[in-house]
Amino acid sequence: MAQDSWPSPAHNSRAVTDAEYERVAQRFSDDGVYGTPADPAVITAGTGLSVDVRANVAASVRGHAWSSGTTTVNLPVAANASGSTRVDWVVLRLDRSAWTVRAVIRQGTPGAGAPALVQDQGDTGFYEIPLAQVTVLSGAVSVTVTRAELYVGARIRPCTSTTRNPNPVRGEGCFETDTGRVRIWDGSAWVGAVDQSGEVIVNSPVTAWKWTVDSVLQRRNGVVTLRLGWFQRTGGAPTGAVRLPVLIPSAYLHPNRDQYVLCYVTGTGLARATISSRASDTPGQVWLTQYPAIAKDDFVLPSSGVSWVVD
Repeated sequence: MAQDSWPSPAHNSRAVTDAEYERVAQRFSDDGVYGTPADPAVITAGTGLSVDVRANVAASVRGHAWSSGTTTVNLPVAANASGSTRVDWVVLRLDRSAWTVRAVIRQGTPGAGAPALVQDQGDTGFYEIPLAQVTVLSGAVSVTVTRAELYVGARIRPCTSTTRNPNPVRGEGCFETDTGRVRIWDGSAWVGAVDQSGEVIVNSPVTAWKWTVDSVLQRRNGVVTLRLGWFQRTGGAPTGAVRLPVLIPSAYLHPNRDQYVLCYVTGTGLARATISSRASDTPGQVWLTQYPAIAKDDFVLPSSGVSWVVD
């Protein structure tokens, strides 16, 4: 069979069948309800053996739009006199015999749990997505409904760290091309999801010190891990707080909390180094804030590794 494409003047004078429409439209939108789990349930227990479908709900199944309508829809649930509990599904079903999407009950088998959803491929049969599970006890005169809506997802947009969507929807993702980060909008803020900086050397020359081992950090999924290097005093004995030859870039700093590192000083001395936060007067700088006497050529050897959250 020759290659084909549609819609096109070369394909059936631009006429497109329902099956052809499904093939092209099934990835226009994820299957599911438009909304989030924070919305009211789509399916609730109705009177007696029935369930109610909430009004004014919209969804998509294989590219086919569905609306619940402007009034509540009631679906009857079959009685159960089997002696065992039965679990039914409420599904949105694309029926390819009529090319319609409707909320219907997929009845289960007593004692067997919920039935499998039908998702036929091709041009015939059914394609179902879940809305809720309905538990029907043997001899019951009412039902219990458990929410199970499948929601349409939000796509991941390429952007930069300064050009994110100003009006995102909950669950929307973005990939920042300038930082390599993937972020998700949680309804009130962009939170880090995937982040990999690789190793970053953060040595920075200061007077009277040199490093003999590099200071290296790495940021992964919103957490920075820093291994401070080895530092040797090249000047005279310091007094007061003294800066070490390290400078951490702003993107890797805790927004408002300084970090503290225990250090060993030549001889038998212990010291404490302070890593300044982004909100401090010395952001990214590392200072010895408590230490014993340090002479020329003495070493300061920090403990191995400190970490903090940056998102």
